[in-house]
Amino acid sequence: MQKLRRFITMLLISLSLFGLTACNNVEDNVETVPVATTATLSYEQINAEKAKEIMDSGVDYIIIDSRTDEEFSQGHIEGAILIPEYEIAQRAETELPDKDALILVYCRSGRRSKIASAELVKLGYTNVKEFGGIIDWPYEIVQ
Repeated sequence: MQKLRRFITMLLISLSLFGLTACNNVEDNVETVPVATTATLSYEQINAEKAKEIMDSGVDYIIIDSRTDEEFSQGHIEGAILIPEYEIAQRAETELPDKDALILVYCRSGRRSKIASAELVKLGYTNVKEFGGIIDWPYEIVQ
């Protein structure tokens, strides 16, 4: 019984020493990376009221309608540029040269505007705000 206790004590001491040595070696070779460098860029989702407030504020902005040509011709928000979500990747850099510009994006219900907004961010645009669909737009539209 005493031999067993002595063996367990020696084993615990050995494991403790080995663990401390191993930890010290690992810590010496570890580089820390600030968490902020791993953050991902994203667009901001806002509601129609916030979008209207931005439009009325006098700041410069671009508004993108990400629906189809047919939907756009049936009615759109005044000043909107039609770039269907399936054409954003091909047309954005030509039609939207300032990647820091404030860009507001909408579609019919909000699904395509989210896709278009995500694509803009992926292309390097830094100030994208998605505000859903024209079906939830309580303000005037033009034809």
